[in-house]
Amino acid sequence: MTAFDLLIWGGALLTALGLCAIVWCIVRVLGARRARAEGRLDEAGLRARMQRVVVINMAALASSMLGLMAVVVGVMLGR
Repeated sequence: MTAFDLLIWGGALLTALGLCAIVWCIVRVLGARRARAEGRLDEAGLRARMQRVVVINMAALASSMLGLMAVVVGVMLGR
C-alpha cells in the first residue's frame, strides 16, 4: 500500500464522516422544526438549536470538501 493509497482511503473516510455529520444535522433540524410546529419549542429555542447545528454543518461540509480533495489528489498523483 503506497502513500497515495493511504491518502485516498483517508480522504474517503473523512468524506464519509462529513456526510454522516450532515445527515445528523438534517435529522436535528427536522426534529427542531417538528417540535416548534407541535408547540413544544418556542422561537428562541428554535433559533438556539439552529445556531448550534449551523456550526456543526459548516464543519461537516469542510470535512467532506477536504476529504474529497484528498481523494482527488491521491488519484491524480498516484498514477
